[in-house]
Amino acid sequence: RGEALENQQETRFQRRIYPLDPREMTEEELAVVFAMTSRRPEPFDQIRDIVTAEKAADFHERWVLGYGHASVAEHAVIHMAVENISRLACDTLEDNRLASYTEKSSRYQVLDQGAYHTPLELDGDPTLRTLYTNACDRLFDLYRTLLEGAQGHLRSVDPRPDDEREGAYNLRIRRQAVDSCRFVLPTATLTNVGVSMNARTMEHAIRKLLSSDLQEEREIGETLKDQGRRITPTLIRYAERNDYLVLTREALGAHARPEQSRRGRAPAADAPSADQASIETRLVSFDPDAQTRLVAGLLYRHSRLPYDDLWQRARAMSPAQQEAVVGAALTHLGPHDAPLRELELVDYTFEFLMDYGAYREFKRHRMQTYIPQPLTVHLGYVLPPLLEDAGLAGLFREAMHASQQAYEELAAFSPRVAEYVVTHAHRRRLLSRMNLRECYHLFKLRTRPGAHFTIQQASRQALELLRGVHPLLASYIQLRDD
Repeated sequence: RGEALENQQETRFQRRIYPLDPREMTEEELAVVFAMTSRRPEPFDQIRDIVTAEKAADFHERWVLGYGHASVAEHAVIHMAVENISRLACDTLEDNRLASYTEKSSRYQVLDQGAYHTPLELDGDPTLRTLYTNACDRLFDLYRTLLEGAQGHLRSVDPRPDDEREGAYNLRIRRQAVDSCRFVLPTATLTNVGVSMNARTMEHAIRKLLSSDLQEEREIGETLKDQGRRITPTLIRYAERNDYLVLTREALGAHARPEQSRRGRAPAADAPSADQASIETRLVSFDPDAQTRLVAGLLYRHSRLPYDDLWQRARAMSPAQQEAVVGAALTHLGPHDAPLRELELVDYTFEFLMDYGAYREFKRHRMQTYIPQPLTVHLGYVLPPLLEDAGLAGLFREAMHASQQAYEELAAFSPRVAEYVVTHAHRRRLLSRMNLRECYHLFKLRTRPGAHFTIQQASRQALELLRGVHPLLASYIQLRDD
């Protein structure tokens, strides 16, 4: 009898791991099944059988909306296809840490003439609207001309080897040319992006879009809300314009306004000549005790002592002893391994001046905290070496001139609308705070030879600054080209 009871116990509490198929349940029903396990003892598949769409809606109305248990909404995942929005608006859509995005690449695709957004804010001023469309059309014309010239130059200096197929060779040449010629495209350039996020994050994303000072972004927010409600009708029902975001933006803008000159233009000191414009990186702040802090953190997980005791122990160590502890944590790190979470105890703050094209790749690293300043043409631009080598620098500067002229006229109407004509070549200033663990990931990925060449420069500069203050902590970063 004892053996029978033991077998019955084992059967009753047998481990089970199985999927709940989203093809058989709505996302809202799935969220409820997971949420109800905190109150009901049945297995998930038994809970599933009692959950209906009506019960799911009632549950979310009461617990998520009524009592604020918003974490339940994280179990409902939404996949949204977003097409033909400006890159400027896409930046706002992608400014959500807990989500996944895959965007149309301007590094690998040749973009069509006229593929740019025209802001509705200009509909009331036909003269400005014409100026805007003429500028964008000119930038796209120059993009095509530069693309032809760059490919011709590459074929002359890099003829096809006998063992490379014609199609593969043409694709390789085109990719090299596109990577440099896309610098002249405006932020108004259209893009497509696939978005996957849970309902809680989607609601937050919609609120930010609806609170934007750009009409395009507000319209995107409304459409996301309408389409998202087809999947989770309850969970994002109340996503609305957020007064806190709007009023805070206006209040902080008023505090910052004295430093801006008339018509939204930057001070003259922020307008370097073209030959001065390059990638610049500064280490704004770091922890002088970072190595000791990391050692104390590494010991903490394997100790039963309070942190203060381990901190004192780490401080008392000799440099060689500290190096031994750091080495024990990082020596066995493989090329595809993520370092221990303890590295997140150490932070660095960098300030970057990088081209907008590099910024769009840099912001994909969402474990960092990045704070960009408004887009402008007054911080100079980056001239791709390929275009200079191909004798196309004059055409490139013509594109920069067209962008700047349009920007100055539009900024008098609206500095935000003027951002649509800023090119991917123009530099943007941003602040970035990242922990040491994120440094390992970002620098390893973005310094590799296949990375975009300007983000390589920014990443290598930041890495050298890190090496300068904490050589031991940086020494275990395995670069892809090492």
